[in-house]
This record gives sequence, structure tokens and C-alpha cells, in this order.
Amino acid sequence: MSSEQPFRFGSLAVPVLLPTLAFAIGEGAIIPIIPIVASNAGADLAVAGLIAGLFVIGGLIGNIPSGWIVARLGERPSMIGAALLSLVGVGVALLAQGIAMLAVGVFLIGLSTAAFALARHAFMTSFVPLAYRARALSTLGGTLRLGMFIGPFVAAAVIGLTGSAQAVFWVHAVACLLAAVTLLVMPDPTALFAARATASGLHEGEEFVARESAGLFRTIRDRRATLLTIGVGGALFAAIRTSRQVILPLWAVSIGLTDANAALIIGLGGALDFALFYASGQIMDRWGRLWSVLPSMAGLGVGHLVLSVTHDLPGNVTWFIAVTMVLGVANGLGSGIMMTLGADLADKRDPAPFLGAWRFTTQSGAAAAPLVVAGVTAVASVSVAAALMGVLGLAGAGIMARFVPNRPQH
Repeated sequence: MSSEQPFRFGSLAVPVLLPTLAFAIGEGAIIPIIPIVASNAGADLAVAGLIAGLFVIGGLIGNIPSGWIVARLGERPSMIGAALLSLVGVGVALLAQGIAMLAVGVFLIGLSTAAFALARHAFMTSFVPLAYRARALSTLGGTLRLGMFIGPFVAAAVIGLTGSAQAVFWVHAVACLLAAVTLLVMPDPTALFAARATASGLHEGEEFVARESAGLFRTIRDRRATLLTIGVGGALFAAIRTSRQVILPLWAVSIGLTDANAALIIGLGGALDFALFYASGQIMDRWGRLWSVLPSMAGLGVGHLVLSVTHDLPGNVTWFIAVTMVLGVANGLGSGIMMTLGADLADKRDPAPFLGAWRFTTQSGAAAAPLVVAGVTAVASVSVAAALMGVLGLAGAGIMARFVPNRPQH
């Protein structure tokens, strides 16, 4: 008879998910207004897009030291440090009088997101029992989606009250402070769950101790076989997910939809995406990882391909609505899958170095996707860009089908 205490999701709510929700609301508030603030500061359209891209680039580069930092300092200190670094970035952005200073602030905020996200991911990997892992990580993904959904509405309210887009950076400042205070005043979840994990034999009877951690590039070298197979599939998955966020607004403009109608349609697709986050975890825990990742990637790939041939059809608006809903469902079915696969593949005693390498590899696809879509659209058309991303999505599904085990080994 096992003496293991049953795992309760409620035990994660305040110490684990509340700081994540606060930080995500701050992110969701500032991401849409970065190009607007840059434009108001004198940037042309291309430069404004580049400054907005620094947020993603900062997050990608932040993965380089984050695994080492989290492994050495621990999850809670790393997240508090990330929140403080984000506050510094917010301060720079608020004081910015020109585009160069604004760019520095945005980059620092992006940099901080990597350490915060990786620390939360490492915690879940180490302390959530395997039987609940996918549901816990899809719930974490749903929390991030909820924050990104709420944030723009908060930003709109702040702009309406102040008349200034730059004032929205204060939303992220408040969110960072709330996250940091929550982490400081609540009992350290790492200590609580480590004691429970040791008592239940989660780590196979070994004492949970910090070990000497490898850096990101050494980890990439040591785990290159995994990263060159499943990691490449994950990068393609991240790319097609990001492509959806870029192509749908471009498509709406190209077929003549008003801003309000485009926002409504894309918002409904986002609502379907959010609604499925827990179902995704249930699917992964009950039937295996492939039952989530394959339908999700195939749906995103086919959705892009269908969209690519509907641009000039008489019912192109109806097709746009239908494909947007399909893409929302497909993305929702994959909620938390990349975090779950990373957790499955990481060393449970010291997950942060591999998770840093995993996130760096997969987020490279997310960072490249907008550049690919913009470049192909410029030299060919948005239809060709959609078709290319659809093919890449299906190729990624093939890689996942070949290399991802349906059940984790530990």
C-alpha cells in the first residue's frame, strides 16, 4: 500500500498559479501596445515592428543563462529576480524619450520572461507526480492564456483613462510587484512540495538536492540527439502557432475586414483555444502525448493550407471565420504539450538546464516564424506564406509521430 498523499490541484493555485497569472496579465497588456508606443516615439512601421520583436528576441536570449540561474538559485528566487528585472525594463520604457531607450526597455522585459517561465516550468517538472503532469502543465498553459486574454482589455481601459499608450507599462509594473509580493509572502512551494515528494518516493528515494548544473550550450551538445529530433519538431510547432497569430490579422486586412470584425473573429478563435486547455491535459494524461500533439499540429497545418486557397473565393470571409475557429480548436488541443514534453525529457532531479535548452530550441521556431511570414508575404503573397507554414506544420507532425514516445518513461 503506497503512503503517497493524493495530489491536489488546489495546492498549486495560490503559490504557483497566481504569480504566473499576474505576470501574464502584465505581458498581455504591454505586447499589443509596444508598436504603438514605438510609433508615437518616432519609429516608422518597420522599426516599430523590430522593437516589438525585441520582446520575443529577449525571451529567446534569456533562455541561455536561465537554466543555470534557476538550477543554482532555485525557482522562487529566480522568479523574484525576473520580476525585478522586468520592473527595471518597465522603468526604462516609461522614461524613454526616444526609440533607442524604448528598445532597451522592451528587450529587458523580454529577457525577464525567460527566467520567470523556466523557473515555473522547472518547479512543475520536479514536483508534480507523473500521473498529473500533463494536466498541471496544461493548466499552467491555460493560466498564461488567461493572462494574455485579460491583459489587452486592461490596457484598453488604461489608455481610455489616461489617453497614453505608454501608461500601459504601469500595468506590467503592478503585475510584477504583485507576483513578487505573492512569492515573498506565501510559503515557498518548492520546500513544501520537496518534502512531499521525498516522503512519497517521487524521486525514487533519493534526497532532492541541487547538483552542479551544465550551461545551455553544453546541455545542447549533450542532448543533441533529442533536440535535433523532438526539439526540431517542437520548433516547427512553435513556429506554426506563432504564424497563426501573424497570418490571421494580415489575412483579415487583405480580404477587407474592418478592424472591429477582425478582432471579434480572432477573439472568438482565442476563446475556443482557451476553453480547451484542461481537456488537452486530460487527453495527454489519459491517452498519451501523441493524442494531443498530432491532432493539434495536423489541425494547424491543414488550417493554414485551407486558408491559403480561399483568399479569392466569393465566400472568403466565411472561410476565414471557419478556419479561424479550426485553428483555435487545434491550438487549444495542444495546450501545455511543449511544456509537458520538455518535462518528460528532462532530468527530474535537475530539470532547469535541459528545460533551458528545450525552450531555446523550440522558441527559435517562434522567433523565426514572423520573419518567414513577413519575408514570403513581401516577395510572394500572404497565401503563399500560409501554404508554406501549413507544409512546415505537417512536417513537424511527421517528426513528432516518428520520435515522440506516447508515454513518458519517468
